Amino acid sequence: MQSLRVGFIGLGIMGRSMVRNIHRAGFPVTVWNRTERKMAEAREWGAETADSPRAVAEVSDVVITCVGDTPDVREVAEGPEGLLNGAREGLIWVDMSTIAPEATRELAARAAEQGVRMLDAPVSGGDIGAREGTLSIMVGGDAEVLETVRPVLEAMGKNIVHCGPHGAGQTVKACNQILCGLNLLAVVEALAFAKKAGVDLEKMIEVTTQGAGGSWALANLAPRIVKGDLDPGFSVRFQQKDLRIVLQEAEQMNLPLVGTAVVQQLLRSVQAYGGDDDGTHALIRVMERLAGLDFSR
Repeated sequence: MQSLRVGFIGLGIMGRSMVRNIHRAGFPVTVWNRTERKMAEAREWGAETADSPRAVAEVSDVVITCVGDTPDVREVAEGPEGLLNGAREGLIWVDMSTIAPEATRELAARAAEQGVRMLDAPVSGGDIGAREGTLSIMVGGDAEVLETVRPVLEAMGKNIVHCGPHGAGQTVKACNQILCGLNLLAVVEALAFAKKAGVDLEKMIEVTTQGAGGSWALANLAPRIVKGDLDPGFSVRFQQKDLRIVLQEAEQMNLPLVGTAVVQQLLRSVQAYGGDDDGTHALIRVMERLAGLDFSR
């Protein structure tokens, strides 16, 4: 399977680690990114580079996209220099971005017209999971296509689940983002409670991570908050994009998501104070303002 030639489009916080793990697993990789600096970094560890998504597709058996939003996916796929314009029949396209399920179904149909088989395969696990190759990958599309590319996905993730037809992976990712948002709010409120009560925050985290209230957010983001490290493993900007997708889908289903809407509004406050590119755990800044707390002391 290592003979599969893999193209990778999008070298952001997640993508740069994901493609490096693919290369370490023995797959030849060709990459493209809008900024040359990130492609130069990839050349240093052995990747080939291309001058467009189209050129990536021309030399690949599997093309993976990991970009910011639906318009970005459409651009790298359907634009004049998009991957579909360089694709031959039989190419497999795996979109690991997080976009709306309906957009995924539209893109899958467009790809099929050219004989390109598509999977939607968004991920969860943040920058840590991307670096360590332990991402959860939720896949929509044909199960046989998934089995063809499973060895490539296994270089990036440890929990790879076929969720259903096209769009199902994106729907499950939306569920994941609901959980992430509400878990993070719980972490911030617990930290504020402990801080106000004068309890040692590190000891509170040590105990509660092993209890029934433990979560990934508590184990990984709470210590960053205590240290004052708000650098993004996943930015407020992209979490807000994901929650927008969730709430738009919920509106179409006439489904009330009260907690998710609250989290989105609180993160909007983070954005209003210039925190768009901070990590999502910058939500603590809202709690500081609401409760008159200062986590820097």
